[in-house]
Amino acid sequence: MILVSACLLGENCKYSGGNNANALLIDYLKDKEYISVCPEVMGGLPTPRACCERVKNRVINNLGEDVTEAFIEGAKQTLAVAQANKCTLCILQVRSPSCGAGRIYDGTFSGRIIEGNGITAQNLLDHGFNVISSEAFTEQLKSGKIDEERLCKTL
Repeated sequence: MILVSACLLGENCKYSGGNNANALLIDYLKDKEYISVCPEVMGGLPTPRACCERVKNRVINNLGEDVTEAFIEGAKQTLAVAQANKCTLCILQVRSPSCGAGRIYDGTFSGRIIEGNGITAQNLLDHGFNVISSEAFTEQLKSGKIDEERLCKTL
């Protein structure tokens, strides 16, 4: 079972009310078993919502409100879904303060990217799940170098 950020599948759960539909990923998943999640919505945040970024160990929105607890709750619920479904791979939206894997916005709302993980991505990694960003996964799809067995064992 593959866990996928819901926005990547065209679900309108992004902070702006839109989505990040990824046609290559959607096509890839056609004959796969997968489950979609939006940790931010699962944590109780509305759609649309204020833009959020990680600031050290907190998540702050562009209105200055601390929404860390909602992000932690969404991460816990996502972990429970991944565990219950025995997910072997988690494909998450790049740069997100919840789902970002490897790179996230720096917390200044300036568009600057830094190394780091979103709250949910880090929680999944801490519990031994294989996590890859949508960007990295799409690059592998385009190059034709997807090796599912290797992905599920080494990420």
